[in-house]
Amino acid sequence: MGTMTAQSLSLHEYRTDEARWQALQRRDPQAEGKFVYAVDSTGVYCRPTCASRLALRKHVHFFDRCEAAEQAGFRPCKRCCPNRASLRQKNADVVARACRLIEACETIQPLERLAASVGLSPSHFSRTFKELTGLTPRQYANGCRGGKIKAELRSAPSVTDAIYGAGYNSSGRFYEQASGLLGMRPGEYRGGGRGVLIRYAIAPCALGLVLVAGTERGICSVRFADELAQLERELRQDFPKAILEAADEQVGVWVAAIVAEIDGPGRGSGSIELPLDIAGTAFQQRVWQALRAIPPGQTLNYGQVAERIGQPAAVRAVARACAANPVAVLVPCHRVIKASGDISGYRWGVGRKRLLLRREGAL
Repeated sequence: MGTMTAQSLSLHEYRTDEARWQALQRRDPQAEGKFVYAVDSTGVYCRPTCASRLALRKHVHFFDRCEAAEQAGFRPCKRCCPNRASLRQKNADVVARACRLIEACETIQPLERLAASVGLSPSHFSRTFKELTGLTPRQYANGCRGGKIKAELRSAPSVTDAIYGAGYNSSGRFYEQASGLLGMRPGEYRGGGRGVLIRYAIAPCALGLVLVAGTERGICSVRFADELAQLERELRQDFPKAILEAADEQVGVWVAAIVAEIDGPGRGSGSIELPLDIAGTAFQQRVWQALRAIPPGQTLNYGQVAERIGQPAAVRAVARACAANPVAVLVPCHRVIKASGDISGYRWGVGRKRLLLRREGAL
């Protein structure tokens, strides 16, 4: 790879003095809590976001913690108070408390009640919550209930019991949201895909073998492997009670488009609309949507994706959402790399990820 630019440096990992200096020049808010800097001509150390005039590079020293700067003889800046909790940290603590409250409640709480419980006005609370999580409090609550309903559907005696057990006060309200939460009908999900007809096809491609499977609504699985038996076994594990059939003509069209995308990025599924039938939490859906906006030949690191969805602190959660992607290539999680530029973290193998990026011109 070529020389890394300032933008390709990590927004969330500041391991070298050079990366820290570039973050300091940008007054990067994501550097808060990652390091402090000291100026030997003033004897003061500051936050990376301090509004003080930037000193010359030769006078600047970096430390991991305030204690290290003080042991070296520097005193805290009176303007940015680096040895105290920042406003962002305080807001993060407030939002974390609110998230725990939302998760613990059986029903969705009014915005006013949530705001009062953490000592903020409704407007300030709503604005702060969305700034840090990328979601409104209600969207976060719906995402929590999505996880609860999935767990309830696996164990409750009936779909109705599962609906009320997950905190819905009416079945109608749940069914309005069911497709987005589950990707299939509630009874079908509860039965491990019971009664759902999933047609699939397996074809050779530049990455080995690719399996494409879909319901009447759209594609539900795209995956790679070297052996046909492995692909069929994994599909059966994901949908243990579904009816699996060999591909019909429609699935054949999908397979051709996906193979074309692999062989010639930007000329296949990137230029035609392929319907998807995939489910995920509200957060996962936001990540997957951001991934689909990355064009062939370009990459982002996990921190940059987190920034794009308005949740800059959720780098690890973004990585988990990438790993949970059920449709390779169509949701191009291979275009997300580590902040260092290293290629890693692909559920179908790092070698395939590297080859996809090379064929797209990103390497």
